[in-house]
Amino acid sequence: MLFSTEIIEEIEKLDPNLRTVFIKILKGIEKTVGDVVKKRDFDTLTANVKELSENVNKLSMNINILVEAQRKTEERLNELAGALSKLTQEHAKTREQLGGLSHTVGYILENEAYKALPKLLFEDFGLHIVGKLKRGFIDLGKQRWEEVNIIGDVMKDGEVMTLVGKAKTQLKKKDIDNFLAKINKIKSYFSSPLFLVLVTHQVANPTVIKYAQEKGIKRVYFSYEF
Repeated sequence: MLFSTEIIEEIEKLDPNLRTVFIKILKGIEKTVGDVVKKRDFDTLTANVKELSENVNKLSMNINILVEAQRKTEERLNELAGALSKLTQEHAKTREQLGGLSHTVGYILENEAYKALPKLLFEDFGLHIVGKLKRGFIDLGKQRWEEVNIIGDVMKDGEVMTLVGKAKTQLKKKDIDNFLAKINKIKSYFSSPLFLVLVTHQVANPTVIKYAQEKGIKRVYFSYEF
């Protein structure tokens, strides 16, 4: 209600005819004021809706920007994945080529050792080669074999021994350990004592030679001695 109790009480004191007129006037005023209030509320609501619409549009634009950024990121990731795959393939090829080169260098070192060791073994230990030194396989039975880089019979003062050697382009302590592990696996297949040597182009560090001697290797030969 827009009008106070006091106003209504005063109207009640008027002549009935005047009172009727005043009541009509007051009702008209009340309706007018009510319409004004409603219009004001509508304008406020319209402004709020407009502001909300603008915010929704901004949010939509930001979402579009994020979607586009994500798309570009995915494209870049796909490009990187492709590049990485290509790099991995090239790396695998390089490793394969290096592996092949390493085998080639290793075989060349072995071939040189077959020729040079007979003289060196005689000079250093008085050993005579019985037959020839060669690359071979030890038959472990049950379709199992163990490859040996250098193998052959040697003799000193009538005693026959089996020379077993390994050729490694760069000799490290772990290579010595691997060689000795192989020896432990195959030694029971020989009836004669084993004479162990190593052949290399170079060692990883000076302690390798001492380590080999401590492990029972008779001699480490360098290719420059051939």
